[in-house]
Amino acid sequence: MDTVSPGSGAHDAERRVPKHVAIIMDGNGRWAKQRNRARTWGHREGVKSVRAVVEESVQRGVGTLTLFAFSSENWRRPPSEVSVLMDLFMITLRGEVRRLDENGVRLRVIGERTAFSEKLQRRIDEAEGLTAHNTALNLQVAANYGGRWDITQAVRRVVADVAADRLDPAAVNEQAIAARLSFADLPDPDLLIRTGGEKRISNFILWQSAYAELYFTELLWPEFNATAYGLALDDFAHRQRRFGLTGEQVVSESGVDRHE
Repeated sequence: MDTVSPGSGAHDAERRVPKHVAIIMDGNGRWAKQRNRARTWGHREGVKSVRAVVEESVQRGVGTLTLFAFSSENWRRPPSEVSVLMDLFMITLRGEVRRLDENGVRLRVIGERTAFSEKLQRRIDEAEGLTAHNTALNLQVAANYGGRWDITQAVRRVVADVAADRLDPAAVNEQAIAARLSFADLPDPDLLIRTGGEKRISNFILWQSAYAELYFTELLWPEFNATAYGLALDDFAHRQRRFGLTGEQVVSESGVDRHE
């Protein structure tokens, strides 16, 4: 049930690393506003935090990192800001993909891509293809993504498979839906972090985060550096993950008190 083999005491906690971390990168616009700059400047500065978190994930042995870059609701923002975000996405893909590849990072973009320009879609395909065989870290960028959208498209696939006699209606269960979600081949998030001081998950990987540990910080995203990320990982290491069991059952099964 734990992410590493049971050990004992604080040393065991230090080695307990989440297999999958998901992050809602909130606060770019507010960070820029505090400095009397345009919101879009905050988005550009936030790329530095992305680099820091990716590098720290590789160093710490995190297997998968999922970043919420652009939600399906973000299209309602001012058109000028959306345009800059799309341009920044394009520029960042072009500028960072070689660095990711050199460091063994596999890139995947999850979300409804058809709303993006053909040029951006091609850029995404190229970046995914270049890094497809890397194994140091699975980096997922959620763009034009929403948790309800993800569940809806999974249900549509189930309905289509039932209609085509590829799936018995009696076999439609949680596993059948989960197998058709955006990243069914990867483990569900163990830790979900949100920066910016808000305490909600904003329609982000709803199904997959059912048992994720939640970590909220007041730091705005451009302030969230490797040290801040390390504190979140250390906090996770000392949590007792129960998955519906009692604390006593967890201790009995693992042989170690997670609060030691």
